[in-house]
Amino acid sequence: MFLPKYPDNPTPPPAHTHTPADPMPVRRSLPPVAIDRNAVLVLVVGGVVLTALLAAVAVTAISVAIAAVVPRSMLRDHRR
Repeated sequence: MFLPKYPDNPTPPPAHTHTPADPMPVRRSLPPVAIDRNAVLVLVVGGVVLTALLAAVAVTAISVAIAAVVPRSMLRDHRR
């Protein structure tokens, strides 16, 4: 009455069934891009201009810092 009922097939089904993977999709090549000489020139000039602006900002910041320190030290010496 309480005895288990076993299946007729003594081998259990496989735990993992292997499914073949899809083949790798074909990679499409990108369309050719023509690099114009003018585009390179604009890029180089833009880089030079941005670098010059960054250098100008750095020099200005240093000048302002020095201009703030000099009067401060003069006033400190004057108070003594």
